Amino acid sequence: MPPAPRHLLKDATAIAGIGQTALAKHLDPSETELAATAVTAALGDAGIAPSEVDALCSYTMEATDEVELARNVGTGDITFFGQVGYGGGAGCGVVGLAAMAVATGQARVAVAWRSRKRGSGPRPWTRPIAAPGDVPMRWTRPTGLLRPVDEVAMLTRRYMHEFGATRNHLANVALACRLHANRNPGAVMYDRPLTRDEYLAARWISEPLCLYDNCLETDGALAVVVVAAERARDCPQRPAYIHAFAQGLPRQSQTMTNYFCEDPLRGPSWTAAQLLWDRADVSPADVKVAQIYDAFTPLVLMSLEGYGFCKRGEGAAFTEGGNIALGGTLPVNTSGGGLSEAYVHGFNLITEGVRQIRGTSTSQVDGADVCLVTSGEGVPTSALLLRS
Repeated sequence: MPPAPRHLLKDATAIAGIGQTALAKHLDPSETELAATAVTAALGDAGIAPSEVDALCSYTMEATDEVELARNVGTGDITFFGQVGYGGGAGCGVVGLAAMAVATGQARVAVAWRSRKRGSGPRPWTRPIAAPGDVPMRWTRPTGLLRPVDEVAMLTRRYMHEFGATRNHLANVALACRLHANRNPGAVMYDRPLTRDEYLAARWISEPLCLYDNCLETDGALAVVVVAAERARDCPQRPAYIHAFAQGLPRQSQTMTNYFCEDPLRGPSWTAAQLLWDRADVSPADVKVAQIYDAFTPLVLMSLEGYGFCKRGEGAAFTEGGNIALGGTLPVNTSGGGLSEAYVHGFNLITEGVRQIRGTSTSQVDGADVCLVTSGEGVPTSALLLRS
């Protein structure tokens, strides 16, 4: 049998520039102004003029459309544009879309971004149920599952029942992210340490999830610039090569609750991981640092299992002994993540992954030549492997 062909995307493109605005509970500029600021900063970081941009990739939930962004930033003619859905599951997918555009010749300079005013804006679950896609909510909202945290709380309770996980294991995630944020001057929680006693005494949001199991509500914008690998080597910054990319939507899946799956705890990360590792020249053992989507602490435990860092049911134990903090076997969310840096639908995990590859993180991991970045667990998701 002939050898498998080299995958088209493997190391063909790289993130050459990253940019962001301030991240805070409330920012005055509009989402469009924040988006333009982040994109302009990313282009400046890459040493590329806005007029060279010919691809724009964003979330379906992005309020700033391509026309507005292109005009405000001053791009050239756009020859590729696309969006990825499912909120927190889209971040790595948006960057993967940009990489595909460049690798296939549809564009030369692709920008992916997310701008959001979640801290000062309305909560999406407060809207009326009207669209056909909201059918599951017609059954779950009357029973009290009003918010994503309520749905994740049910999965968490099942995980704790099946595998013996405790609130102390969830605290391990929250405390590791907070420790990393305390080293990051750009993090919302930079100057706010968190102790285990404070975590355990916090008010419930949806039992067994307390205040510190939930991500922040944040305003801000972030962006990356993707170009061909050859060009990235001539840019000012050290390239973060996009080694592998995958998306995952398992059969019979239902967003957040997974009621129709034979195993509700085997989420989209398992599907994305299988393709991701099949396309890569590395394995989980080669990953030095990971940026794992953390809208809620238990999602990190489930993702550690889904992406193969430990066996099924061992995600809780994996967090013990400082294993996911700086100095541990697998430091996780080294900028503070969604729990303690900012929550911009996970896009800050991507920019932190790039910083780790560059060697410029405020919680830099020695020898971080491979970084896993994941998007939302519980929703159709995506993942990236970045390498130096």
